[in-house]
Amino acid sequence: MNKSVYPSGRILLVDDDLSWLKILPITLERCAGITNVVTCSDSRQVTQFLDKGGIELVLLDLNMPNIVGEDLLKIISENYPEITTIVVSSIDHVATAVRCMKLGAFDYFIKTDEEDRIVGGILRAVRMMEMRSQLAEMSNTVIAGGLRNPEAFTEIVTGDRSMLALFAYIEAVAKSQQPLLITGESGTGKELLARATHALSGCQGKLIAVNVAGLDDTVFSDTLFGHVRGAFTGADTMRRGMVEEAEKGTLFLDEIGDLSIPSQVKLLRLLQEGEYFPLGSDSPKRLNARVIVATHQNLSVKEAGNAFRRDLYYRLRTHQVRLPPLRERKDDIPLLLNHFLVQASSAIGKKAPTPTRGLAQYLATYSFPGNIRELRAMVYDAVSVNTDRILTMAWFIKTIELSRVDAETTNIPDSKLNPFASFEEIPTISHAVEFLLDEAMKRSSNNQTLAARLLGISQPALNKRLKTLHS
Repeated sequence: MNKSVYPSGRILLVDDDLSWLKILPITLERCAGITNVVTCSDSRQVTQFLDKGGIELVLLDLNMPNIVGEDLLKIISENYPEITTIVVSSIDHVATAVRCMKLGAFDYFIKTDEEDRIVGGILRAVRMMEMRSQLAEMSNTVIAGGLRNPEAFTEIVTGDRSMLALFAYIEAVAKSQQPLLITGESGTGKELLARATHALSGCQGKLIAVNVAGLDDTVFSDTLFGHVRGAFTGADTMRRGMVEEAEKGTLFLDEIGDLSIPSQVKLLRLLQEGEYFPLGSDSPKRLNARVIVATHQNLSVKEAGNAFRRDLYYRLRTHQVRLPPLRERKDDIPLLLNHFLVQASSAIGKKAPTPTRGLAQYLATYSFPGNIRELRAMVYDAVSVNTDRILTMAWFIKTIELSRVDAETTNIPDSKLNPFASFEEIPTISHAVEFLLDEAMKRSSNNQTLAARLLGISQPALNKRLKTLHS
């Protein structure tokens, strides 16, 4: 039987110590299931390995004959920048470690370090390699669908098929002069999509973003159109509006669903006539920017209730996309978790902790009403308080349970708190328990530990109930 290979990209271990070449691969397989390791005892042969391709990570000793480790590190950084390098050496000097990091090393470990510290650091690099591979696969998928510039979407971390189809649509309409309407719940990444559209549009100017929520008609007009000197009390100088600032670029209006009817009229004129009047001016100016608008509200419902003008609604929806909430793209949670772990750790100068096994799966059981923004905030907070190399579930469980309690007790009718309130006949205790067990196991993908946490019982207790149920 062939031994399974993990990770898909090979790891090259370079060291003149033959015993270490035998020990480390065994340790990596035993502790982390890493089996795709090749070894090299002669530093002069390293470039031959790298030229053949397939090597994604190099574990490098420093004190070697022929080509010393630091010189080899420099060669790899300059000629093979796509390859990640970790120094694992017997040299325990801070100055040497700092020098290696400046030369491009991903991490630096001493051979006498604790076993789990070395393995954990290598695992972090492997996960980074996996993320890079997943992003490359995503790009290939997009390219196969006709996308010419997948790099425009690199800020949006996803592998979801519906998102990839959305990217293809965005490129197709990016150069259009018609408005683009982006809908989706708060925190789904509407501004990121607007920025990707701007990048693809070919517009030479800047993207100017304006959140119009809460702006009354006068402030809206002044913000967008500007004013001339003397237009009103206190207008001592002329002020350029955001429309003019966005000249030859993109004007992004966020939370468009909150606009008052008078402001909607002015926006409609801007889109229909392509002109506007600064406050206090009788001379019109021309719109010379692409307009993108976004909202978390249902504009069709607002239009039906006469809270949003029909003519503006149909003008805005010439091109439109809906960003799905995170609960509809749960396969992206592991990607986003790793992305935010690296981002948060870098922001506060920490090494990214390794998420405990099952964390992403547990997060997938939560609905994330705040979507990606909520997940990002959750990860940043967890990294800030974490003091270990491993990021456990405990903090996430506490935070999510508090969020669930808050959601259940904030302006929710009693009938909503009792799932059986609408039943004509309530189930028996045994049937209710069976339904709960089945649902918990479904939501946890048959992971008993996670299912037990969802039910608020211990894993042994859950196991006992499942055995009784199926006996």
